[in-house]
Amino acid sequence: MVEAQHHISTMKLTDNAAEQVLLEQLIESTKPAIPPECSHLDFLLFTPFRYAPYPRGSRLRRAGFTSGIFYGSEAPETALAEACFYRLLFFHESPDTPWPGNAGEYTAFACEYATGRAIDLTQPPFTDRRATWTHPTDYAQCQHLADLAREERIEVIRYESVRDPVHRANIALLTCKAFASTEPVARLSWRILLGGNGARARCEMPHQILEFDRAAFSADPRIAAMRWHR
Repeated sequence: MVEAQHHISTMKLTDNAAEQVLLEQLIESTKPAIPPECSHLDFLLFTPFRYAPYPRGSRLRRAGFTSGIFYGSEAPETALAEACFYRLLFFHESPDTPWPGNAGEYTAFACEYATGRAIDLTQPPFTDRRATWTHPTDYAQCQHLADLAREERIEVIRYESVRDPVHRANIALLTCKAFASTEPVARLSWRILLGGNGARARCEMPHQILEFDRAAFSADPRIAAMRWHR
C-alpha cells in the first residue's frame, strides 16, 4: 500500500502534460540508480530495493546501508492495518502536528511472487519463538534472522502481522528476483482518515470500510501513549 500522490504532486507545479513529464524526468534523474536485477520491474516493485541508507530499522531490515526488502501482506485488510499503524505512529512521534483535515489517498496493489527458497515463521519450528518474532518494538532478533536467511540464499520470509488485529500473514521479499510478475496485477484505491478516534479506511469499489479505534494498536506502547486530543 502506497500513497497515491506521485503524479498529483507534480501536476500542481506544471502548466501542461509535457511540462509534467519533463519535471518527472528531472526528479527521476536525481534518485539513486535502480539495481540492475530490478530494472525490468515496475517502480512500485523496485523502489524498496533502490534507496540507501535506510533511515531507521524495520522488522527485517537493519538501518544503514543494508539490502532492500519488499514488504507485503496476504490480505488487503492486513496491509491497511500496517499502513494505519505507521501513519498513527508518525503522529505519536510528532505530538504537536494537528490531525489532517482530509482523508489521504492510497493505492493497494497486488503482485505475484514465486520461490523455492522460503521460510515461514508461522510454522514449526519457528513458532517456538513466536514471542520474539512478534515483539511490538524490539526487532533485533528478527533482523538477525533476516541476515542469516540471506546468508542461506532464502528469498522470502512469511511471518505474522503484529498490527493486524487478527494476525494474518505478511510476506517479505528479500530480493527482487522473487517477483513472478514485472508489474502489479491489481490495484484498489483507498482513503484513510486519521484523527482523535483512530483511523478509518474506505474503499469505494468494491465497497468496504475498516476502522481501527484507539485500542486497535494499544499493544504497542508508543500508540498506547498517543496524545489523541490535539
